[in-house]
Amino acid sequence: MFGGRRNNDNDKPSKLMTPDNAPNKNSRGGGGGSSVTGFDPEGLERAAKAARDLDASRNAGAAVELIKTQEVTKQHESAAKRAEYDAYTQQQRASNIQSEAEEARKTLEAQTQHERHRTEYADELERKRQVDMLNAQKYMQEEQLKKQEEMIGRQEAMRRKTAEHEAELRMKTEMAKVGAEAEGRIRQERQNHDLILEKAKLEAVEKRDTVLKAIKDGGKLLGDGLASYVDDKDKLKNTALLLTAIAAGIYTTKTSVSITGRFIEANLGKPSLVRETSRNSLSSIIRHPITTLQKTFRFGQHSSSPTNALKNIVLESNLNERLQRIALSTANTKSNKAPFRHLLLHGPPGTGKTLFARSLAKNSGLDFAVFTGGDVAPLGRDAVTELHRLFDWAKTSRRGLLLFVDEADAFLQSRDLEGDGGRHISEDQRNALNAFLFRTGTESDQFMMVYASNQPSQFDGAIMDRIDEMVEFGLPQPHERKKMLMMYIDRYLLKPPGANTKKVRVEGIDEEQIDRAVVETDGFSGRAISKLAIAWQAAAYGTENAVLDRDAFFRTLEDHKLSMMQKDDWLSGAKERAELLTTDL
Repeated sequence: MFGGRRNNDNDKPSKLMTPDNAPNKNSRGGGGGSSVTGFDPEGLERAAKAARDLDASRNAGAAVELIKTQEVTKQHESAAKRAEYDAYTQQQRASNIQSEAEEARKTLEAQTQHERHRTEYADELERKRQVDMLNAQKYMQEEQLKKQEEMIGRQEAMRRKTAEHEAELRMKTEMAKVGAEAEGRIRQERQNHDLILEKAKLEAVEKRDTVLKAIKDGGKLLGDGLASYVDDKDKLKNTALLLTAIAAGIYTTKTSVSITGRFIEANLGKPSLVRETSRNSLSSIIRHPITTLQKTFRFGQHSSSPTNALKNIVLESNLNERLQRIALSTANTKSNKAPFRHLLLHGPPGTGKTLFARSLAKNSGLDFAVFTGGDVAPLGRDAVTELHRLFDWAKTSRRGLLLFVDEADAFLQSRDLEGDGGRHISEDQRNALNAFLFRTGTESDQFMMVYASNQPSQFDGAIMDRIDEMVEFGLPQPHERKKMLMMYIDRYLLKPPGANTKKVRVEGIDEEQIDRAVVETDGFSGRAISKLAIAWQAAAYGTENAVLDRDAFFRTLEDHKLSMMQKDDWLSGAKERAELLTTDL
């Protein structure tokens, strides 16, 4: 079955199963009996017989191979168990090493913690020792200071007692000295009383004789001189002429100074209420003589024409035409010596009221003066005097004067109380208002009143009666805002005034950006747009080459809008607080 039997005797099962020290059958004590050692060989014989039977079998080789395979399998199993044991041994060794390392770490941590506790305890003991030492030193210093203070106190007490004793001794000595001196003088006066009395009498008699002789000599000299002067008629005449000339000179000088002062004050001076004027003053003549001559004779850049009254002023078309008619009417009124009409310019701040009034005066041939309503109240009782001085000064203008009252509602408020919420003006302000009404009650060809106000409804009724024409200045519309933007961009960026002013280079800003800026500036006044252009100029000057690009253009616009919104919020809050305070009052 497995390829026949093998001829190798060593591979026979009987040979393999026979032990090396098996007993020989022919040995002593053989047969079926036991050996001398007590070993029974029958078992071996049976085994040997079985081996021979197996050896004679056809499957002997296969059995041997099976036995070898089983032996190899057992050896592999033993090797696997041995390898498993070795791995287990290595695992146990690694576990032991890890346990030993963990124990070493715990031991080290315990030692470290113990060392830290010991160090902290030693540090705490050292701090306590230092605190105790400092407390001991402080206590010793306090004790030493206390002893020093006590010693100084004792020394001071001893010094004070010594000084008191010395002062007492000195006082006693001085008293004794003074008493002795007083007693000596008294004794001396008593002894020399007769001599002193005789000396006083002789001195009095001598003084009286001297005075009487001086009076007698003076009277005699004065009488002789007066008699000689009265007898000389030429001396009397010259004296009378001299006294008359002196009196006339004093009166003439006083009158001349007064007249000259009034002339200078009227023509070259300026009332304290006037903040700005086109009239010549002494200081302007000294500082700017050429400009003063140009203004006086109206030539060069100071020439006037009613058609130029709205030059460089951007307004709505209907308002522009109306103001042009007013300017022409004012110029013709001046040339025809007719009474002037008084105007009220009202509207939001910064819409061109003051600019138009100044241009109206210049191009109508009138002098121009500005005073603010808020300047009247602080004058108190002097307000009446200053108002009369202002109108007297206005009447001295040879060309006529346009008197512009800015913030007129601050001064010309109604004198009537409007319920519980009305304002009560002071007595001084009431007197000033009466004086103003007195000076403006009749028509005049010497001055023209132009009022500007944001709240004309607060005007007194008498002031409203004196106003001949009212003009409302509204916020500019898109068309006017675009013209203003172009004008101010040209004035401040492209063609700035001044020979040394650097021009701004504009990059990326065209008609489309201007139209966008017109939309963004909705609600802006003319003054706000002018300030926006100045802000663009400042932003450009903040760069190295004075360049204003598109981003800086709109960023500056947004910043300006935020600033205006913040101002409006503040003004609204202030107005609400004022209304609350007025309501409480």
